[in-house]
Amino acid sequence: MAVAELVAKCLQARNMAYCPYSRFPVGAAILTSGGTIITGCNVENASYGLTVCAERTAIQRAVSEGHRSFTAIAVTCDIKDSFVGPCGACRQVLMEFGAEWDIYLTKPDGSYKKTSLRELLPLEFGPRHLAKE
Repeated sequence: MAVAELVAKCLQARNMAYCPYSRFPVGAAILTSGGTIITGCNVENASYGLTVCAERTAIQRAVSEGHRSFTAIAVTCDIKDSFVGPCGACRQVLMEFGAEWDIYLTKPDGSYKKTSLRELLPLEFGPRHLAKE
């Protein structure tokens, strides 16, 4: 899988965002360990707390389609002059499926910056903390 394909899919997903309140469209594309790309966009709600971010939409779609192992995610929004990472809630949801993801923060022009989930969420809390010994 080329990073360019993952980035292109997250840019396309951003165009599907439903964001009449914030006017802040976000797209995400997750790469499964099997090579499938699953996309998501943010879906807002008049009751703001019910809004779902693009990253969580993508992970929920992927899980509902039977995927549990992921290698990368690309995320984009309309900010042109800086790279924007997932919110804290999305970082925690991604951590549920492991800390070793490649994270591509993407600008609208397709440029990207590679980082990691461990870098974005240091001292994480995850499934290993709940394991019974």
